[in-house]
Amino acid sequence: MTRDALFAPFEAIDGDRSRGLVLLADHAGRQLPQEYGDLGLPAAEFDRHIAYDIGVEAVTRGLAAALDVPAVMAHFSRLLIDANRGEDDPTLIRQLYDGTIVPANYPMSDDERERRLDRYYRPYHDAVGSVIASVAAESGHAPFIFSVHSFTPAMQGRPRPWHVGILWDSDDRAVRPLLDMLARDPAMVVGDNEPYDGALRGDTMYRHAIVNGYAHALIEIRQDLIATRQGIDSWVERLVPILEEINRLPDMHVVKQFGSRTGPI
Repeated sequence: MTRDALFAPFEAIDGDRSRGLVLLADHAGRQLPQEYGDLGLPAAEFDRHIAYDIGVEAVTRGLAAALDVPAVMAHFSRLLIDANRGEDDPTLIRQLYDGTIVPANYPMSDDERERRLDRYYRPYHDAVGSVIASVAAESGHAPFIFSVHSFTPAMQGRPRPWHVGILWDSDDRAVRPLLDMLARDPAMVVGDNEPYDGALRGDTMYRHAIVNGYAHALIEIRQDLIATRQGIDSWVERLVPILEEINRLPDMHVVKQFGSRTGPI
């Protein structure tokens, strides 16, 4: 049996589904199945943000443990295939990322693209859908979905001033209280749809939250703030009471259709 046969595309962390909260981490891992080697890249590239979201795995584990809620984390590197993109997105499998050419991703045959979708991307999203459905069933109401990501302190030579950003499309039920609570710290620079815009058709939030009418938010924490154990613990401690308070809001557990700024659902 090859290592690839043992490769787990995702990890599902158990928790109290009756609480109605689900944590997701699309870019938690940087692993590659053995058959892909290193994708033709130096090992140092897998320490960079192009391979995974630095600090996110530990933050997600900490939140899941402290809140006693389920979580699903992707193990595979975003350089293999990006779990937070639609299947038809041109950046689903990147050939060039932040100045780095990925040799094994060019050229990309249709068969190889489908293979990565079937073996890694779709099993992750199937697991996400399954956990969300189980939370809805056991809690008896619509779940609140919270997705954890991180971003680089600078991009293409430009510093990013935000400590944290909240990404969203059109449903702001969880976003507004989250922004307000984070901004209670006067030293905190909080971005509203920064450093990215949250309206991305086909991404994880679109696929599992917007389409279903579930309240949700995606947090982006600056990577230098969660690069150490102390920083990770600090952010877990900060977010736990905020998420608990938001999760108690009645509007978080009602199905509402808001559509999408990317166009009709």
